[in-house]
Amino acid sequence: MTFDIQGAAQALARGHRENKRFERIAGLSDLATAYQVQGAYVAEIVGDDRIVGYKIGLTSKQMQSMCGIDHPIAGAVFGRRVMQSGARLRFGDYGRLGLEFEICARLGRDLPPRATPYTRAEIAAAVDAVCAAVELVDDRNADYATLDVASLVADNSWNGGIVLSEMVTPPADLAKVEAVVYLDGVEAGRGVGADALGHPYEPLVWLSNHLAAEGRGMKKGDLVMTGSLVRTCFPDKAFAYRFDVAGMGSVEVSGA
Repeated sequence: MTFDIQGAAQALARGHRENKRFERIAGLSDLATAYQVQGAYVAEIVGDDRIVGYKIGLTSKQMQSMCGIDHPIAGAVFGRRVMQSGARLRFGDYGRLGLEFEICARLGRDLPPRATPYTRAEIAAAVDAVCAAVELVDDRNADYATLDVASLVADNSWNGGIVLSEMVTPPADLAKVEAVVYLDGVEAGRGVGADALGHPYEPLVWLSNHLAAEGRGMKKGDLVMTGSLVRTCFPDKAFAYRFDVAGMGSVEVSGA
């Protein structure tokens, strides 16, 4: 039986509108189909908005092991969901809000699809700016004990938006930059650039080749969230986070 891609996409859109709990998508068994559902779902909800970049998830070996895959996953970022430091969020706008603390990269040139894989050196040459960033994830109260990565991918890899600091020239060694998260002024976690698959550009290498395999590429100006450097936080009361990345400044986000 052929999997109903459009039907699954419409069900996802309906689930978000009705704020229903995230559930596995019955019959969705492979990632190739999951990305087709994601594409249909994004087309279903984008309206007059536009795609301005991508999020990359599962950039730690621990998370990949939990989800039973050996590579990251990707989702689209919508223009209207890009916010600047100081953004204030409302819990009511999400099924369950999570915050991931990352480095965002901006492309200074196109990365068109091609048969030859992109290398980290090419990615480094293509990135013209980076910043401290927070990804907003909406897991809609998923049951992690039964988490299905194909369904997660179909649901646009749970991207709910991004919050950015000012863009700066990339530091000389992104793998070594220190990153610290503060909750209400108290340190809540820390990491380094290497916590994203050894270097923040490694997830971007994967993404460029993943998109190329689908006949797609990235464009100058695209924003790419390169993966969490600190454990995801799920606030359940009023909060104020600050994320400092050495050489990149700080990004702040609060909510209730």
